[in-house]
Amino acid sequence: MEYRLLGKTGLNVSRLCFGTLTLGPLQANLPLEQGAELLQKAYSCGINFWDTAELYFNYNYLRLALKKIKDLPVITTKSYAYNREGALASLEKARREMDLDVIPVFLLHEQESALTLQGHKEALDFFLESKERGLINAVGISCHTVAAVEAAVDFGCLDVIHTIVNFKGIGIKDGTIEEMLEAITRAHKSGLGIYAMKVLGGGHLIPEAEKAINFALSLEELDSLAVGIASPAELTVNLQYFEGIKPPEHIVRELARKKRRLKVEDWCTACGSCVENCPQQALFLENEGEHLRAAVDHSRCILCGYCGAYCSEFCLKIF
Repeated sequence: MEYRLLGKTGLNVSRLCFGTLTLGPLQANLPLEQGAELLQKAYSCGINFWDTAELYFNYNYLRLALKKIKDLPVITTKSYAYNREGALASLEKARREMDLDVIPVFLLHEQESALTLQGHKEALDFFLESKERGLINAVGISCHTVAAVEAAVDFGCLDVIHTIVNFKGIGIKDGTIEEMLEAITRAHKSGLGIYAMKVLGGGHLIPEAEKAINFALSLEELDSLAVGIASPAELTVNLQYFEGIKPPEHIVRELARKKRRLKVEDWCTACGSCVENCPQQALFLENEGEHLRAAVDHSRCILCGYCGAYCSEFCLKIF
């Protein structure tokens, strides 16, 4: 496994980052022991960089896995907090539920622009103060926009950016992959650590996984690539791609055949919360017969599963 410094943070991270969203209730919903064992196996294979978020409701998987690991991986979490009270609650929740004294990387979740960052400045200031107090090692943002990457550079106080990068530009909300790469180049030159999300386009690029991963690996500006992993087979194949080994064709074909789609269950009450909170604007309300319910524009959906966190009836699932 190749390792790189995450910008100027001093944190040495594996080029393959374990995207843990897949483990929990918003996606695969693996049994706790099974998910923790997968994290432990990944760590034993050299993956020392794990990405999570408060929204993922999966801190329990990481806590259990950490009990059987000698050295602490580099763990990134994220929060939507916009004021000091919310930021404090998010930080303490992460420390308590993962049983960590220090959070290696803490990000403001899904920032969109300089205006959005300014709106979260109170929370950002708290996280920066917590870094000074030794409770956080590095502070940054996650984003789906070119504008947010540019704003992170301009703010001058951040350490890390987690942004969408894939060869088709799937999920970039305000531009093309070429524009995103220009912004990433500028951020890299400024010393920011950068790790990619949605390298496989939320699953849409799994049939072209080798091309997608090789594209991202060719970008020297990226310190690491976060890839969602939900099974030992996916772990094995991704490790082989990252090590330049061609995985067995039958396993690749099996994973490529696995179609993943967001499903809205029949008991949807059409509250609209998922529509309001979909980062890709892929959800809308429509009449199905006499029943109003949420529906999915699959051409826009990147299978992040975030919508499920806003559904009080648990009717949104990725299959």
